[in-house]
Amino acid sequence: MRAGRAYELLVTRGGRGWRLLAPPDRVDHLEVVEIDSGEVVLFWDCLPADASRMARALRADLAQLEADAFLDRWTAIESVSDLP
Repeated sequence: MRAGRAYELLVTRGGRGWRLLAPPDRVDHLEVVEIDSGEVVLFWDCLPADASRMARALRADLAQLEADAFLDRWTAIESVSDLP
């Protein structure tokens, strides 16, 4: 099963403004939620610019990878610097 059918990405911004105008202490939250159970399986707190980059990569992998491969890849990633 494709990861996009098994998981959903939720991005919560720490403020209302654009990331370019965000205060330096703003934190955005990224959650990957299992659709069947509603449980959070992956979670990151990031700076706005990092959250945008990470969200793009997560969405691409949700569309391309199988569910098991997606989890294997993203459980090892702790921050944007770990992205390939």
